[in-house]
Amino acid sequence: MARGDHSARGVRALGVLLVTSAILLAGCTGPTAADPPPVTETPEARPIGTSSVPAAVAFAPLRGTRADWAAMQHPALAAKIDDHEEARPQIALNRTDLVFEELVEGGLTRYVAVWHSDIPAEIGPVRSIRPMDPDIVSPLGGIVAYSGGQDQFVAMMQAAPVVNLVFDYDDTGLFTRADDRPGPHDVILDSTEAVGRYAELPPPQVHFAYGGADPLADPAFAAAPTSSISQVFSEERYPSWTWDAASSAWLRSQEGQPDMEASGERVHAVNVVTLRVAIDWRYGEVPKTTLIGDGEAWASVGGRTAHGTWSKDAATSPIVLTADDGGPLPLAPGNTWIELVPVGGSVTFAP
Repeated sequence: MARGDHSARGVRALGVLLVTSAILLAGCTGPTAADPPPVTETPEARPIGTSSVPAAVAFAPLRGTRADWAAMQHPALAAKIDDHEEARPQIALNRTDLVFEELVEGGLTRYVAVWHSDIPAEIGPVRSIRPMDPDIVSPLGGIVAYSGGQDQFVAMMQAAPVVNLVFDYDDTGLFTRADDRPGPHDVILDSTEAVGRYAELPPPQVHFAYGGADPLADPAFAAAPTSSISQVFSEERYPSWTWDAASSAWLRSQEGQPDMEASGERVHAVNVVTLRVAIDWRYGEVPKTTLIGDGEAWASVGGRTAHGTWSKDAATSPIVLTADDGGPLPLAPGNTWIELVPVGGSVTFAP
């Protein structure tokens, strides 16, 4: 039976169950001739300024989680986050909706981290832009924050359809340097103020397809049980993830050590998406991840991993994940890390 048949059957069954329950409840509670007349109660006083209209329920576009519609009506904030050893622990990585890890010069990696459903007070350390970042950020719209970069890369980002907040040019106090961190790994952004200044910008579009808590359980995905994921970007950077059933999350390590954020929590993700990507060396020592195109992909969710492909047809288009059967490759509601692993690196999944 096709997956759509299963879904339709589940929806129909749920509808029958709800209708049946309503009829049974009505039969149990309806008045009879022996019942006393109903008592009319005076409504409780309602504080001025409150409404009896329930809040509109929606879904966070970059997490797939249930959310209040009004609370989602603000832009996404993307920021270039440092991953040098002296930049660790980073601030508020576990409050992101999305994190993209990319190769930069010297075999190191940096992040494009994106916050929308949960905006922390501050984020960082913020570092400089790279040539693939406009392709990552453009589909999100909203705001991008970074410390600077080569003039050509800054020009590329300023041409993207996003508001640029640049430490090198800021004279409004959005950025500060942390006294307890070594430079240049010390630039911190006041993220609530940044989003507040541009609150009129629209929220981001939906980035991925989301299913239930265990979206890869359908045999059609041929998802393999996975206890750990190992990704090699270079000799200097080889992150890994371990499935923790108790917390229903992937726990992150870097170079064999637990990866911690500034809150003291282990960095974790509900979804880990691994994409194999080509590297364009036209900028000399600065590698550019090639994101306009397609390639091999894996989605690791709920202790399983399903294989598929990724594609992106324009800078302003989101990445599309497709399962091997041709349908969407779904994620579970929650935060997602997207690992942009070079084809010269490696990816392994342990059962």
